[in-house]
Amino acid sequence: MPHLALYQPDIPQNTGTLMRLAACLCVDLHLIEPAGFPLSDASLKRAGMDYLERARLVRHIDFDSFDAWRREKNRRLVLLTTKSTTTYTCFEFQPGDILLLGRESSGVPASVHEIADTRLTIPMASGMRSINVAVSAGIVLGEALRQTGSFPPSTAGASVHET
Repeated sequence: MPHLALYQPDIPQNTGTLMRLAACLCVDLHLIEPAGFPLSDASLKRAGMDYLERARLVRHIDFDSFDAWRREKNRRLVLLTTKSTTTYTCFEFQPGDILLLGRESSGVPASVHEIADTRLTIPMASGMRSINVAVSAGIVLGEALRQTGSFPPSTAGASVHET
């Protein structure tokens, strides 16, 4: 199953939203510190609501420790960035992929770009700068889960129809 990873997030509301997304889709969420806010911040709890206790959050003290962990597990690092020409719709995801999202204020440093196994972007209208990090994660994670057949079983009785 794909995982999500946040590189030194700046905005607690986005992190809380991503924790909620991860909990609802049974996806591990890796938080690469330091964060730009206290992790116990009330706004993080407000955005994540009562889902925070169900989120599988893995904290890494820094990028080097995260990268050592993912290399040990032999997982591809898939960087979501505006600095790519490869769209996520033209990529074949694998169950072990880690979707990495950069800081809201500055993305990730060049050194992280260089070690990413691939860099993907979301097609946008000309002249637009970027999509919110939590929304971007939801878009690309949905495609990764679809391709890998990793959506959690539905308890709502919904069925999936292919067209």
